[in-house]
Amino acid sequence: SGKDWDKKKAKIRQRINELADRLIALYGARIRNKGFCFPPDDDLQRQFEAEFPYPLTADQQKAVDEIKSDMESPEIMDRLLCGDVGFGKTEVAFRAIFKAISAGKQVALLCPTTLLCRQHFEVASERFASFGIHIAMFSRLVPDKQQDEDIARIKEGKIDLIIGTHRLLSKDFRFKDLGLLVIDEEQRFGVEQKERIKEMSEDVDVLTLSATPIPRTLQMSLVGIRPISEINTAPAARMPIQTYVTPFKTDVI
Repeated sequence: SGKDWDKKKAKIRQRINELADRLIALYGARIRNKGFCFPPDDDLQRQFEAEFPYPLTADQQKAVDEIKSDMESPEIMDRLLCGDVGFGKTEVAFRAIFKAISAGKQVALLCPTTLLCRQHFEVASERFASFGIHIAMFSRLVPDKQQDEDIARIKEGKIDLIIGTHRLLSKDFRFKDLGLLVIDEEQRFGVEQKERIKEMSEDVDVLTLSATPIPRTLQMSLVGIRPISEINTAPAARMPIQTYVTPFKTDVI
């Protein structure tokens, strides 16, 4: 019943209005501007894809084709890739990442947790090992000295793929030529956090991965603001996750 509550509401309302104005300006600029037209697949892209030891499902292949079509068009991509855990979203994203790097662009992969960041770094290091792609990881597990050195190399364009947590959203982060932003588990990020990196480069292509899209993202996809690719079929060799419960035993005395 006091004035403090009214002041708090007014402050929050002002911040929401400011964020809404920023979003309108950002998305307006992304619609007006033309993006980078990535070249069609070449022999190197086909070689990279051929190294994947498993056949893609029909849904995965359809998603890959849709994403590549977006990247090759002059329109700035903002696509949602939706699929359950273990349905192969990462490989689809890696093919888009390789396509962007082959065209001379840098790629940022934004992860919500340190564990997922480390997992993506290890898988990417193995997947891209044959192609001389330079990868850097940013999380609280990486020493500050190493991070500072990698940030300098990113500004010089010497790092191709940057995988990191919220650290990538820091103001001291600058890319030389960012061409693709991949956001994994986007439902774990706030609106302002996700748009921060887009503001660094208004013409950057964006690929969002999620098993459980938030209502705002799903609504944007359903009304046609953001195109959506769905992976509804599990890979043939995927095993379902099982939970084992050990019965609790007691001794009767």
